[in-house]
Amino acid sequence: MTKPRFGVNVPQIKRAWAETAAAAREFEALGFDSIWVNDHLYGPQSPSIPILEAWTAVAALAAITERVEIGTLVTPAGMRNPAHLGKAIATADAIAGGRVVPGLGAGWMEREFTDFGMPFLPVRQRLAQLEETAMLLRRMWEEDGPVTFAGEHVRVENLVCEPKPSRRPPLLIGGAGERVTLRIAARHADIWNNLAGHHADLARKVAVLRGHCRDEGRDPAEVAISQQCLVTIAPDEASAGPMIERAQRIFGGHLGDPTGPLALSGSPERIRDQIARNRELGCELFVMEFFGRDTREPARLFAERVLPYV
Repeated sequence: MTKPRFGVNVPQIKRAWAETAAAAREFEALGFDSIWVNDHLYGPQSPSIPILEAWTAVAALAAITERVEIGTLVTPAGMRNPAHLGKAIATADAIAGGRVVPGLGAGWMEREFTDFGMPFLPVRQRLAQLEETAMLLRRMWEEDGPVTFAGEHVRVENLVCEPKPSRRPPLLIGGAGERVTLRIAARHADIWNNLAGHHADLARKVAVLRGHCRDEGRDPAEVAISQQCLVTIAPDEASAGPMIERAQRIFGGHLGDPTGPLALSGSPERIRDQIARNRELGCELFVMEFFGRDTREPARLFAERVLPYV
């Protein structure tokens, strides 16, 4: 079994860039493998909630870090011009020296499409956009010479992307839909990410994904399993209890159930056991949102009392 990898969401909502940058530097120094940003143009559910734009932030984070991979969880495929997106990702990867992990999804927040002049299509068409965008990006980054692509939703002619990424960027596809999204991941993803709200269903989702891989003629081992998760960590179980209750009230299931069977909640010792349970189901990468106003504090506890033991 491969060694698990641990990524951390940087503070991005209602935060100044200085706070985001300081957290990113500390997460790298603490030994985490990757840092991640949300890709929303508005804060969750409200245009009035300040949030840093994702790919601008990725480029800036690339410039101030040296080792960690940097990814988005996740970029809605139809929210931007896909060719321009591919160029921006290639540039961010050049700044990072080959450390960018582009995460793609179908998107769900209508106004961050329409207010910015992009159509918000019905869900099946957004999923088609997702697949076509994944196909275009691969070709932009890997093929020599101009690229022409004529999909239903994505069309380019004689497109040139130079410089190309310095490595083949590992493409992450996020989402839980078993009939379509997981099949798209089976075809195109290097990493599939399970949404936090479906954490308890990880075993079934992994089984479905692996079945789709076999149907597509692909080795299931080629698609790494990632789990988005809220981490509610405290020095001991007694102090963890009230934190878990607060997390449940504040997030209301949006980042999963902190009392769920696979949740990373509790003392460091309990969280080590929970990581092992997730690992038994195939999880290789944990993309973590630490619960707390200053997420560096729980990250330090995790780095000291969890990372060396898993």
